[in-house]
Amino acid sequence: MVNSLQLATELGQLLLRKKWTITTAESCTGGGIGYWLTAVAGSSAYVDRAFITYSNKAKQQLLAVRSATLLQFGAVSEQTATEMAAGAAKAAGAQFAISVTGIAGPEGGSKDKPVGTVCFGFYLDGSIISLTERFSGDRQQVRQQSIDYALKRSIELLTASLN
Repeated sequence: MVNSLQLATELGQLLLRKKWTITTAESCTGGGIGYWLTAVAGSSAYVDRAFITYSNKAKQQLLAVRSATLLQFGAVSEQTATEMAAGAAKAAGAQFAISVTGIAGPEGGSKDKPVGTVCFGFYLDGSIISLTERFSGDRQQVRQQSIDYALKRSIELLTASLN
């Protein structure tokens, strides 16, 4: 089984090949993606900064997420994840950004957005892909699955962009 450090190392190698920098905008993962990215020796070559935007206020102030987006779609939505990724990339001057916002639990879920619902945004040099996943388990398991998913999906996206 591939672990977070291996995934972060592989992602870093791809970023170096593309000569790109990365930033993250994290909510439910609380900086976990940034932690693994910077656990790799030499990561300062592609990581300059990251954002932990747990509150809606932080999302608005640091990432320029629109209040209308939060009101209409909620903090846990692909629309918010998209604005988070774009805002982080712009603020950091990065070519690649990962955003994550979700409900890790144990409370906070609803019928439409149960615990384990996590929305991701991936900014790739001007284009953005957003998607929603549902993970199971306790709070820590949902967070770890979200971190690993974000790293794996980033590797897939960067690998495809090299071909």
